[in-house]
Amino acid sequence: MSLPRIAITMGDPAGIGPEICLRLLARADTARLCTPIVFGDAGVLRRVAKKLTLPFSVPILSLDEWPARAAAAAGPLVLDLPGLGPEDVIPGQVSPRCGEAAFRYVAASIAAALAHEVDAVATAPLNKEALHAAGHRYPGHTEIFAERLHAERACMMLTSDELTCSFVTVHVGYREVPGLLSVPRIRDVLELTRAAMRRLRGREPQLAVCGLNPHAGEHGLFGAGEEERFILPAIEEVRRQGCAIEGPLPPDTAFLAPRRRRTDAYICMYHDQGHIPLKALAFDSAINTTLGLPVVRTSVDHGTAFDIAWQGRASGSSLFEAVKLAAKLCVPEP
Repeated sequence: MSLPRIAITMGDPAGIGPEICLRLLARADTARLCTPIVFGDAGVLRRVAKKLTLPFSVPILSLDEWPARAAAAAGPLVLDLPGLGPEDVIPGQVSPRCGEAAFRYVAASIAAALAHEVDAVATAPLNKEALHAAGHRYPGHTEIFAERLHAERACMMLTSDELTCSFVTVHVGYREVPGLLSVPRIRDVLELTRAAMRRLRGREPQLAVCGLNPHAGEHGLFGAGEEERFILPAIEEVRRQGCAIEGPLPPDTAFLAPRRRRTDAYICMYHDQGHIPLKALAFDSAINTTLGLPVVRTSVDHGTAFDIAWQGRASGSSLFEAVKLAAKLCVPEP
């Protein structure tokens, strides 16, 4: 069976995306997993490679050459999507031009996936402020993919060897979270997570659901009854489908080691409920994937790290793990 072709978006050019893409292309084990194709600006990659003395000798294709020449390639490639001059990219600084470029790389990768020119997409980080400054008012990658792929339901899942979490809400303020909870939304996240973990584990998973409020509401003592109104009914619906689920659990004790050892995935109500334990336990190895899409999409679980951009200090391990997971998810289910 041929190796999967994975599009890797370069992310914000002023961040660490170019560096981690170069590190990924230079790894011999990357080419054993897949045919990696970086969707980005070859000029920026050359600048970063020269500055950091990183190798960069892979074939570069123009849009005119894509996808015809790419079909015959057996190794790493770069699809050049130019548009930035040296004055447009200042490492570590927010720029609308960079935000527009990062969006263009993502849009091109989605188009390639829809056209079956690539088998999956793995994304390097974009900067939300730069994205918004360019006029693209998305909270992040997840929402871009969900909208452009017309996904009826989608959610973010972060996974690592230590911990896996899916999220009912993600990039919203805390005061907005209760109003976004509903039985259908929580049920969707439970069902998507169950299906993903069955594929990754090869068996029926054990899920755990966090409550929204301290002590999981303590029977209505805290909050406005979100556990009783939304979370419990959703759990009961999916449990009737044969899924093994615990919850709603008090969030402050849900992630203790004994429960982690018996739990395949947690369903979290908001961003930091799952991101804090994940980044404490698996900052360099966690992977972000969007469930519910018609194409495989994975991502690093870190930001653009403007404070260390173009300094040779960025680790490419999370991007490699994202590509590895994407390659695994490309394998057809038995």
